[in-house]
Amino acid sequence: MPVPFLGRLNLTEYAALIGSFLLVGLEAFVRVFTLALPSSLLSIFYRISRRLFNRLSSPAQKRAEERRKSVSVSIRDASDFVDLCAMWGYTAEEHVVQTKDGYLLGLHRLAWRKGEEDMRVNRGPNSVKKRVVYLHHGLLMNSEVWVCLTDEQRSLPFVLVERGFDVWLGNNRGNKYSKKSTHCSPTSLDFWNFSIDEFAFYDIPDSIAYILDTTGQPSLSYIGFSQGTAQAFASLAVHPKLNDQVNVFIALAPAMSPAGLSNGIVDALVKASPQVLFLLFGRRSILSSATMWQSLLYPPLFTKVIDLGLTFLFNWRTQNISTSQKLAAYPHLYSFTSTKSVVHWFQIIRTKSFQMYDDDVHPPMLLSSSSKYTKVAKYPTRNIKTPVVLVYGGSDSLVDIKVMLRELPSQTVATEVPHYEHLDFLWARDVDTQVFQHVFDALESFTGAEDTKEEYERYRNARSSSLSASTFFRRHIARGSDAALDSDVSTAVGAGSVADDGPNVEHREDALVDVYPMPIGSPDQGVGGSSRQIHQLRESSILSSRRASGIARPRNIRASAPEEDLGSPGPSSPQSVRFQGGFAEMGVDGSIDQDDHSAPAQLRTPRRRGTGGSHMSIDSMKGGRGISLGTGTGA
Repeated sequence: MPVPFLGRLNLTEYAALIGSFLLVGLEAFVRVFTLALPSSLLSIFYRISRRLFNRLSSPAQKRAEERRKSVSVSIRDASDFVDLCAMWGYTAEEHVVQTKDGYLLGLHRLAWRKGEEDMRVNRGPNSVKKRVVYLHHGLLMNSEVWVCLTDEQRSLPFVLVERGFDVWLGNNRGNKYSKKSTHCSPTSLDFWNFSIDEFAFYDIPDSIAYILDTTGQPSLSYIGFSQGTAQAFASLAVHPKLNDQVNVFIALAPAMSPAGLSNGIVDALVKASPQVLFLLFGRRSILSSATMWQSLLYPPLFTKVIDLGLTFLFNWRTQNISTSQKLAAYPHLYSFTSTKSVVHWFQIIRTKSFQMYDDDVHPPMLLSSSSKYTKVAKYPTRNIKTPVVLVYGGSDSLVDIKVMLRELPSQTVATEVPHYEHLDFLWARDVDTQVFQHVFDALESFTGAEDTKEEYERYRNARSSSLSASTFFRRHIARGSDAALDSDVSTAVGAGSVADDGPNVEHREDALVDVYPMPIGSPDQGVGGSSRQIHQLRESSILSSRRASGIARPRNIRASAPEEDLGSPGPSSPQSVRFQGGFAEMGVDGSIDQDDHSAPAQLRTPRRRGTGGSHMSIDSMKGGRGISLGTGTGA
């Protein structure tokens, strides 16, 4: 038995603890000092950080940063979710739901394609009926992370809206949109006394109940990212009736029982005593000073600081995310949450168990010994009846897929995107080609709460076709389209520096407005032409593969559009694209003839011009190494 009190930590952990206290004390001093300074002096600090960045940057890096500045600045400076959507022409609704324990949560809704704002959607018997999709963010985030992209075709909510879904986005208690309660003030300790348990028992089920009541739909599809997946795992495990309200659960970068942090000292410290975070950050909001540092630092320097932090803690290199995307998205990355919720995660890491929050103070003995006397309840995730689809990154240090699959139902299906890290599922250059099709396959296969054997079989066939199409796509590109991608391949070389995209790459990401369709292959179009061809080739190869296997297209989500079978005659050229509502023909002059107005926004209003697939995406277009367990006979 270790020495009482002193034996709880070893010498290395004590050194890390003392160093952490010193750093937190220094940060607190700087924060208080900064708050006392006039705005004019804060502007001076900002200019100093900008000059420091410029002095350390090469001329090529400076030119690359200026070229990407316009669109990134517009997105970076957007004040909230509604403004971010309005930049791309979408109208967003704001809703407030009160949880059973009195917290007021902000919900956002995107129900209309562009030009449909006057249409009644899911509002009574005479309205247009659309299937509902619910998206939930990760730890220390809010709903803005889904829509702060420099390209609307890489924004999953926008693409889902264009495909005819009624899209809702949730927010956890305590963050930017949910910082209010009917019982206590955000300045009180009681307000911040919540963990993952409260997210699971109140936030998720109450938000879903409100959405289904508002739309009149019997069920919805859940798409979670990171902690948003953990909250769904927990909620579905402890609320049996919730499984009847969620027809499919799609987990992007799923989190359940992470192995730990990449930095050995920090990892050892939090595993030894997760409660030490209360000593470092208090019992209210964690890292609340992040917004202060964002206002003091020049944006490119701020992104560097974030990248260094991600590398230090998780060994993420963020090479799949362009510099312009980081400049736009990192300012929207942080939102408030409780220190207790982070302590909860470190308890899970320490015990290697997806368990509820442990309120007891462990006696001074080994953890293995204390388990004989106490047992914290685990979330019974094997009881989940909703179909679960996992899409994870092969380079994501927070995902242990083998451990996760052992704790989930046997019919769970997992697909790996080999080169992806955690944040890539939100903001990667090629997230639309690497991830979105897996989402669409699941949404189109599981359309009701019954979870029949036929739905599982339909999903497996669709998934198999998508993976086969990705392989065909990769070979086609390697055989004849390398030249078209050369200008964008350089964006993946040397990623991680400010000049990731190189001075000779014309990204054109600053063209937020006044971007018009151009003929494919036009020299003025830059990389955008190859990006469009990539999308068309992938879509058409998926369609051809499904025709060959005789897979019928799932039920159309738009009531006004007729159902069609994928086996019916239709375009088969690589220049033909299959959409939910019909076909769109791409002419040699780049024009589009559509037989239905439900085509996705990327071809109705082409805006993307500089974020096509990188050489990393081409090399890994197998679409992921799939792991399929069980027979999936349904619930």
